[in-house]
Amino acid sequence: MSGVSTLLLVNGPNLNLLGTREPATYGHDTLADVEALVTRTAAAAGHDVRAVQSNHEGVLIDAVHAAREDCAGIVINPGALTHTSVALRDALLAVGLPVAEVHLSNVHAREPFRHHSYVSDIAEVVIVGAGIHGYAFAVQQLARVLSR
Repeated sequence: MSGVSTLLLVNGPNLNLLGTREPATYGHDTLADVEALVTRTAAAAGHDVRAVQSNHEGVLIDAVHAAREDCAGIVINPGALTHTSVALRDALLAVGLPVAEVHLSNVHAREPFRHHSYVSDIAEVVIVGAGIHGYAFAVQQLARVLSR
């Protein structure tokens, strides 16, 4: 597939440690498991996937900017940047692509600082607390948005 049929999958800081980092909160699935699930789910909906994970905000912002050239939408788990990064929010707004925000845990049932997201109010889709399956739901819903 090519061009506008690509979805950008963005995973932020510490998500490279999935499977070993706080498994009681984030589960035992790895980032590779997430990427494989997203790829399968996207393919079933007629899209391909480009995945990026970084612990560096600027790398993620650059990937979002690049998505403007060849992606139809963005699935993002910003990790801790959810609660701190106006710059990532601005990048998402600047590219003008539909966004699906995902969080493995129910951030609303956790520490108060996790209750605010700089992404949720600009996202077409927000899924929290569904574990790795939340990524699949996000892709399915984003594909529905894109088919309108």
